[in-house]
Amino acid sequence: MTETEFRWVSKPGRVREDRRFVSGRGRYVADITPPGTLHVALVTSPHAHARITGIDAAEALEMDGVVAVLTGAELAKETEPLKQYLNVPQVQWRPLAAGETRYAGEWVAAVVAESRAVAEDGAERVFVDYEPLPLVLDPEEAAEDGSPLVHPDHGTNVMAHREFRWGDVDGDRARAAGTTRVRSRWNRNSTVPLETFGVVARWDRGRDLLDVWASIQMPQFPEQLARSLRLPTNQVRVHFDVDVGGSYGVKRGIKHGVLAAHLSRMLDAPVKLIEDRAENMHGGDFHGPDRLFEVELAYTADGEFTSIRIDVLDDEGAYPGRSPLQLAKPIGAIVGPYRIPSVEYNATAVVTNKTGQVAVRGFGQSPTNYAIEAAVDAVARDLGMDRMELRRRNFIRPEEFPYRIPSGTEYDSGDYPAVLDKAVALADLPALEARRDELRAGGRLAGIGVAACLEPGGGNAIFENIMNPSNDKTTFPEACRLRVDGEGAVTVVIALSSSGQSHDTMVATLVGEELGRDPAGIAVVRADSLTGMPSQSPVGSRMTIVLGQAIRGAGDELKDKMRAIAAHNLGVGPDEVDYDGGDVAVRADPARRLAWAEIAAIAHRKQHLMPPGVQPGLEVVHAAHTPRSGALAQPDGTVQVYPCYSFEVHLVLAALDPGTGKVELDRYYIAHDCGTVINPDVVRGMVYGGTAHGIGVALYEQFAYSPEGQPLTQSFMDYLLPSAHEVPTIVDTEHCTPSPYTTLGQKGVGEAGYMGAPAAVAGAVNDALTAAGAPPVHSLPIKPGDVWAALRAARDDHRGDK
Repeated sequence: MTETEFRWVSKPGRVREDRRFVSGRGRYVADITPPGTLHVALVTSPHAHARITGIDAAEALEMDGVVAVLTGAELAKETEPLKQYLNVPQVQWRPLAAGETRYAGEWVAAVVAESRAVAEDGAERVFVDYEPLPLVLDPEEAAEDGSPLVHPDHGTNVMAHREFRWGDVDGDRARAAGTTRVRSRWNRNSTVPLETFGVVARWDRGRDLLDVWASIQMPQFPEQLARSLRLPTNQVRVHFDVDVGGSYGVKRGIKHGVLAAHLSRMLDAPVKLIEDRAENMHGGDFHGPDRLFEVELAYTADGEFTSIRIDVLDDEGAYPGRSPLQLAKPIGAIVGPYRIPSVEYNATAVVTNKTGQVAVRGFGQSPTNYAIEAAVDAVARDLGMDRMELRRRNFIRPEEFPYRIPSGTEYDSGDYPAVLDKAVALADLPALEARRDELRAGGRLAGIGVAACLEPGGGNAIFENIMNPSNDKTTFPEACRLRVDGEGAVTVVIALSSSGQSHDTMVATLVGEELGRDPAGIAVVRADSLTGMPSQSPVGSRMTIVLGQAIRGAGDELKDKMRAIAAHNLGVGPDEVDYDGGDVAVRADPARRLAWAEIAAIAHRKQHLMPPGVQPGLEVVHAAHTPRSGALAQPDGTVQVYPCYSFEVHLVLAALDPGTGKVELDRYYIAHDCGTVINPDVVRGMVYGGTAHGIGVALYEQFAYSPEGQPLTQSFMDYLLPSAHEVPTIVDTEHCTPSPYTTLGQKGVGEAGYMGAPAAVAGAVNDALTAAGAPPVHSLPIKPGDVWAALRAARDDHRGDK
């Protein structure tokens, strides 16, 4: 089906979620307060590493309204440790620190009271005795023998280390005319959404059932909750009809859920835990990648890439959890959009005495994109070659798709030169260069940045096997229930939380396209974890791909049944009729047909007209695997990681004040290809939001620590976020190379913008610096002080030359 044949897909259409959000009718965890709800406040550690030698809660328990105080040692007796995805049995992660606290801000005790205010007052009257212990903050130091151990029983701070070589690395290096090495740093940041994490847990003692409402975006949340609480999974009901006020991957909250649920069982009352901003920023375990790269890119004299080596060291914070798995995702796009025949990839994950890390938007791909693009720019400088020409020369060509990269993954489709051409045309490159020269003539430094980056889409479970070969999970399914009632109305049931990705709009549009029914009349509802179908949550830009596959399967099954009913009543065989936008017609005589409403009525109310042996009603459930999944990684790590690959090119003009080092973005252009667009407004929103996020990473956002391990970014006064003043007008255009592996050619878009923005903005700043004779800055965010220091170093070198 081509784009022009779609009735609703790729056409402008109302984003149905907007009405309730704009009118203030969203339903968030904070809005849910069952009768008799108790509230939680947290006692947190002031030390980055310390032994807990005593906890005195007597004063807190004497306060009016305080119901209980729970310590980590007490909780540990009643629950299992939280899930680790590596084989590290000596590293126990729990909601409350038991025995030792391993980062400043870690939860040590929970105070439960009749109101949040009373609970907070009670937390101030819990006195904890600590014995400070040696700490380690720098990941390189943590990886060394003899460094202070975050988890002494594990014997090392290294949680995972894997080395991969694909292709003729030695031969490809030998034929290279030169190599360029770039050491870069992606400093710790996160998404800090408007809504902090919240959870309400209610234990029903009469039915032995735990109800949970949480602002989650996490695979297997109900199963992990049940496991930690030592409950059967069918006694835990997680409600997915809760709006999530932003996530982008960080709304995991498993420790929050376990703590609130245990307290509800212990006190036989509903319990509510809503983080305040400080708890979220420093004790919520929601930080993102904190990563050191060294990239070596080999090339011929005419700029052909021959081999790439990427060494990466990731600081997971105090507890690894799921975060080391992010080192596996880049394997599926390890050469970016370039023809590079061989790769060496060495990945190491360490723990330090910092807040824990989780999967932030892109699951580790954006930092890798930044490191690769920084190396490509460095090669261009070394060769004196135009950066866009160098990229164009090394792009995978359109006729080469599907294209297998050295690590075993096959890219599905693409036309990278065409997308670059669209970006250049959109920006009017000669005019953009003239604007750059105008800024320079006015006394400012100015530079143009370009980034050409992939967005893998359709996340599956194989990265668990890559980083931990003992884990043999190979599927990440999605499912939906599709039903047509006796009046012909269509309802779709899904079982996943909404984190702002407009799933209701996407699902209704896809179902409408499959059935030929107007999406405006299709209802989308969310089941809970006990009544819903298999789901792994909206992560890894996967919903249009995998849930789209389930929708196609459910639609086909539903249409088969409708054809059988109609054929029976039309006196022909099921293979002699066609489904036509809801009606079913005889192929040889299309005037003979049965309408949608009549088929629905027969299925529900007219047994005498039903084919023998066919069940009444029109309701189907279909579960789908991720496309192109199902195989374990080979011993050398080769595997199909993701099924689909979107692509984007960013062109950015940055202006720098040479006196203050302040960076302003003057122009911003994006050409983007996510295959078939389902809803243009949703895609545009994803691209714009992700780009703003990436601008924050490039120039503003960082969780910083003092040498003693104290967080220096205590609030939004210190942790800087880009506002409307810092994000320029973004001009974008779409290109479409449909994926051959999805139902309508769609690819992922949930991480768009963010995949290329940090690399492009950094490239623009460095273009301005190097044009002024200063060295590039390879540490994000690039702060005014970094720019000023680079310019001063250049001036000092110039004076020294004299």
